[in-house]
Amino acid sequence: MVVLATSIITKSGKVLVSRQFVDMSRIRIEGLLAAFPKLVGSGKQHTYIETENVRYVYQPIEALYLLLVTNKQSNILEDLETLRLLSKLVPEYSPSLDEEGICSTAFELIFAFDETISLGHKENVTIAQVKQYCEMESHEERLHKLVMQSKINETKDVMKRKASEIDKSKIERGKGDKGGFMSLSGPQRIESNFSDMSISSTGTGFGSGSGYGLSTDLEASSKPKGGRPSAAATAPPKGLGMQLGKTKKTNQFLESLKAEGEVILEDVQPSAVPSKSSLPPSDPITLTIEERLNIAIKRDGGVSNFDLQGTLSLQILNQEDGFIQFQIENRDLPGLSFKTHPNINKELFNSQHVIGLKDPNRPFPTGQNDVGLMKWRIQGMDEASLPLTVNCWPTVSGNETFVNIEYEASDLFDLQNVLISIPLPALREAPRVQQIDGEWRYDARNSTLEWSILLVDQSNRSGSMEFVVPPADPSTFFPINIRFTAPSTFSDVKVVNVTPLRGGNASKFSQRVQLVADNYQVV
Repeated sequence: MVVLATSIITKSGKVLVSRQFVDMSRIRIEGLLAAFPKLVGSGKQHTYIETENVRYVYQPIEALYLLLVTNKQSNILEDLETLRLLSKLVPEYSPSLDEEGICSTAFELIFAFDETISLGHKENVTIAQVKQYCEMESHEERLHKLVMQSKINETKDVMKRKASEIDKSKIERGKGDKGGFMSLSGPQRIESNFSDMSISSTGTGFGSGSGYGLSTDLEASSKPKGGRPSAAATAPPKGLGMQLGKTKKTNQFLESLKAEGEVILEDVQPSAVPSKSSLPPSDPITLTIEERLNIAIKRDGGVSNFDLQGTLSLQILNQEDGFIQFQIENRDLPGLSFKTHPNINKELFNSQHVIGLKDPNRPFPTGQNDVGLMKWRIQGMDEASLPLTVNCWPTVSGNETFVNIEYEASDLFDLQNVLISIPLPALREAPRVQQIDGEWRYDARNSTLEWSILLVDQSNRSGSMEFVVPPADPSTFFPINIRFTAPSTFSDVKVVNVTPLRGGNASKFSQRVQLVADNYQVV
């Protein structure tokens, strides 16, 4: 079987989409397609036409024809099967089966045709596989994008901190140039110098050009009044700042911990993880939608506690943007109940799902702090609604305990930064991990094994881990603590529109949506 071309044409003969699978000239394919409407009869029951050189296999789709042009040696049954598959694919990519809809999705249809037919021969694929191939989603690509975005956010945070340090040093330098030496009268001097301290690897440590540093003032206060040394002679060396080095006793203590098998992380800098408050909003209006989970799952199956609490908060930068109302949408879930702020018009919210102040002449509060607008709660959902379930199977065999743990994630959520902490009995050395989907770390101080998966999406909805420890009671491995975040929520609360009350164009707004596992355990 050889399919020469796949085309979608109107009943008048106008070609909308055509994909050739063999080497043929444009003049020939245009001639074949132009001849087809003249050959179609109105009273025929079959949907194929044979000419001297080719065979047309076609199917009407509303006001259009889906057409296969094949050679006469091809298998008509396989041609009909290919046509049936393509007829199911076309509505998937073009919801409106008219000339405008087909032309607007022409490239998507061509890509789908290419996944179905290769070099004129039908591929053994299903509709779901064709859609998956055309989407070209890559788990590795999403992981790479997440890592790159976290690096970008971390760099932005470092830039902001450095800029604030530079501005602070400029302000202090200006104070020193205007006022000369600072006053040495007790409390003011000490308070001023403490406010100038900056524990940083760059800069002057205590602020540049601001008179005497802290160590200089304390030394000078113990000297006779007539013998004050110069600032240049006693100022701390540039770039040193406050010395926070470890003493010998501290080093000996750390060495003894290392000898006992503890994992010591030395010189760890605080990680610059961007938080909601550390990154200033870039849009005039920022809405934060957050849901926090408090869930206890029974180790033998079932849910002993399910409590979800959600909040909607608002941040407005400019007061002129505060005269607004919000249109809210959410998923209809059993047990979902909302509670609005006392200043919100409850009748308007209950009748139209619109959030607005009782006094429309009063703006929403502005500034850098979030203002809570609405809360909601969901309780009593079953195990099928959980975003993540974890099963633990400890088995004692001889002088060892084999522990198999598996997770299963719901299709409704893509989970990020998943961390599963399994308590262990007291061990002399780390457990022996034999198989794992993801990464692991042994916390000797807390005697826990931490299993981490950076991203759980369509490509890894389930995973497992197996490790071996000395003989232990099965209850030792509970409760299992789970942490994760997700960019979507249970209730799917979202702001679909912001309406200005004083006319004009609607202000630009952004939404931050997050689901957080606050207290998520297998008990």
